[in-house]
Amino acid sequence: MKSRFRFALLAFIPLLFISLTGFLFLTTTSAEPMPEALIALQSDSQVLVKGETWLAFEPNGIQANTGFIIYPGGRVDYRSYAPLARQIAEQGYLVVLLKMPFDLAVFDPNAANEVIRSYPEVSQWAVGGHSLGGAMAAGFAAENPQQVSGLVLWAAYPPQNTDLSALSMMTTSIYASLDGLATTNDIQDSISRLPANTIYVEIESGNHAQFGWYGNQDGDNPAKISRQDQQEQILFATLNLLAGLK
Repeated sequence: MKSRFRFALLAFIPLLFISLTGFLFLTTTSAEPMPEALIALQSDSQVLVKGETWLAFEPNGIQANTGFIIYPGGRVDYRSYAPLARQIAEQGYLVVLLKMPFDLAVFDPNAANEVIRSYPEVSQWAVGGHSLGGAMAAGFAAENPQQVSGLVLWAAYPPQNTDLSALSMMTTSIYASLDGLATTNDIQDSISRLPANTIYVEIESGNHAQFGWYGNQDGDNPAKISRQDQQEQILFATLNLLAGLK
């Protein structure tokens, strides 16, 4: 009996080692922010950047009534979305970038709750995010329609078990034609799980990685437009939704 137990234990140890090694690899190889993203973290006369648990981009001298909470993409440093967050805040919105455990939003899908509680003066909230972050934001919106007025998906779609189709929540799905990870087929397949009034914005010749500032990404296709061009289109579509919440 003891020999059987010893054999089973010896067989289990390599499997445990492989699992732990895979987990550590998954959680320690996040994409780092590009220099443009780090520059956007600095406060100036237009936007104040604060926080440790999350990063809040507050329009300087303006009391924002509408807020936007961003869930970062999987295995992407949340600071990689700082340029977009800053540009949105410059238009008078409170923008909060969530910091996720191991850079994976699946480990804290309800993180937006604490943000909303921390800013009682904000009367309208939108949530959104990139890739895995967008999926988690969609789940949060589906479960908290009383708190969330808008949803913005950046190269993202709701998980199979998340259905927002019965909601009238303002929703915009922004995707790119050359995205190798959240493909146009994936976006088409998600239509039945989103509100009927969802606005779809396709970025022609854009890709997955250019939704942030973290370089290239495995499995993605090369973009045929610049990152700056793609970012401007994302910004425009996102601001259109936020303006509709006022």
